[in-house]
Amino acid sequence: MEYRSANEAPSLEQLVQHAKHLAGESIHDDIVASIYRSSHSICETVVSYKDREMLRRSEKLDNIFTSPIWGFPIMLAMLSAIFYLTIAGANIPSSMLAEFFGWIEGYLTIWFKAVHAPDWLYGVLVLGLFRGTGWVISVMLPPMAIFFPAFALLENYGYLPRVAFNMDRLFKRAGAHGKQSLTMAMGFGCNAAAIMSTRIIESPRERILAILTNNFVPCNGRWPTLILLASLFMAAGYTGGLQTFVTSAVVVGMVVFGIIITLTVSWVLSKTALRGVPTQYTLELPPYRKPKFWNTIIRATLDKSVYVLKRAVIVAAPAAILTWVLANIYIGDTSILMYIVNFLDPFAQLLGLDGFILAAFILGLPANEIVVPILLMGYLATGSLTEVEDLTQLKQIFLDQGWTWLTALNMMLFSLLHFPCGTTLVNIYKETKSVKWTFLSFAIPTVLAIVITFLVAQIARALGLV
Repeated sequence: MEYRSANEAPSLEQLVQHAKHLAGESIHDDIVASIYRSSHSICETVVSYKDREMLRRSEKLDNIFTSPIWGFPIMLAMLSAIFYLTIAGANIPSSMLAEFFGWIEGYLTIWFKAVHAPDWLYGVLVLGLFRGTGWVISVMLPPMAIFFPAFALLENYGYLPRVAFNMDRLFKRAGAHGKQSLTMAMGFGCNAAAIMSTRIIESPRERILAILTNNFVPCNGRWPTLILLASLFMAAGYTGGLQTFVTSAVVVGMVVFGIIITLTVSWVLSKTALRGVPTQYTLELPPYRKPKFWNTIIRATLDKSVYVLKRAVIVAAPAAILTWVLANIYIGDTSILMYIVNFLDPFAQLLGLDGFILAAFILGLPANEIVVPILLMGYLATGSLTEVEDLTQLKQIFLDQGWTWLTALNMMLFSLLHFPCGTTLVNIYKETKSVKWTFLSFAIPTVLAIVITFLVAQIARALGLV
């Protein structure tokens, strides 16, 4: 680059662009690679290793786990295995907990009748508060007790940093930061906690990107809905272990779709409202190590599972009471809940859903865990959160309401993509101190959920698939 006078000297930005033109877009990678080679050369000279065989074994494993060819298939296989274990292992404990809460409810009912408590008090405290809380605990606790420890074991073994290494390539192309893969993984457990974990991203622009897109991976509150509908409708023709395998495969497909949406939205925002150059992410991969098995399981269960469950119960309890009140206050001969359902139904039909489903999502804003019980309450017109004894009975309820595979698919898609829960929105505002970013974190996923379910419904109907 030549210039004749000081006034013609190129700006810093022009110099950067010229350097990129000469060295290509990989200039950052070249600099980091050069630093790594120099450091490696110095280490080989001055550092002595007690166990070189372990070092070589670690390098061989990295050649597989971080391979451009094998890295992603292994990652999906690991995720599928965790989901399979979660789905297969949570069924029996969930049923046992549901029976336990049903047993307690029976005694509570006897006690309320014995003291001649008013019906409204019994409805609010038992049919609303206790039954809603019991549903959340029985549905959420067993999957969390499996999912969180399994993820913690992978982290302690040293595999999750390899996942971040693999995902860094994709996030960098999307204009985001590689650490977003770590905050996204946190979102599998709880989106509210994942929002706080975005503090590890130093760049304000890239942190906002991570916050706005974190909702597109399913949190623990949405797992029950995805697993339930995948099992009832997508894996309906299978039995036993094969049914569990198909269910986990469908759920993994939903997760992959959510990751694709995350990358796409990140790319669009990085080219529009959040333009900028991605910050270079240099990740030091820790050595593989044998985790402390029982210590990891106990800590993950107590720290993460109990924390998320406590949050869900605190938020779900008042939501359960509100739902009971809306279903039991009548204007004329119609409950307030039915007025809401009838108002939403025409729009919901365009999305391949119905008014009950949209009402359940709206009333479930405080906690995603109560969407399905609210939906059942509306369908059965019981005026209380409803528990169903077995999956066959539950599927028949859906079929009686005109459900098809399209209804189930679009409810899964809407559950995956729709607005964050109330706790997550509160955390977003606390972290950003901005009404604008909080509103966008609500609006972007909601618009996407509406658009995608609308397109799926219209395409399926146009092709005569339903």
